[in-house]
Amino acid sequence: MAAVPLGRLHHLIVDCPDPMVEARFWSAVLGDPITYADEDFVVVSASTSASGLAFQRAVDLTPPTWPEPAVPQQMHLDVMVDDQAAAAEAVLALGARPLPGDHVYADPAGHPFCLIRRPTWAPPVT
Repeated sequence: MAAVPLGRLHHLIVDCPDPMVEARFWSAVLGDPITYADEDFVVVSASTSASGLAFQRAVDLTPPTWPEPAVPQQMHLDVMVDDQAAAAEAVLALGARPLPGDHVYADPAGHPFCLIRRPTWAPPVT
């Protein structure tokens, strides 16, 4: 028996020092537009009526130190891609930096994310 939902995901909110920098990065990575922006809060989603990622200003953010445990990763995104090498080249050009691990990177604010090979059940990304 399926549980009755109490709600539906609106956005994943990510703290960062500069919301617009983060939003531009993730907009380019995911191919979704920036659908809302003010000085302290920016949303990237497929449309103004779709859930997505939101970036909230956190001036004193301490970036994660992954893989070192001093400051936990707090959250991370797995981004499915058709070609990990081509995707890696693209995210590095957008401002990501490589982290230790298999296809692990940090976005401009230091949040870890992984480029995962597209599962066979998922349709091609491009």
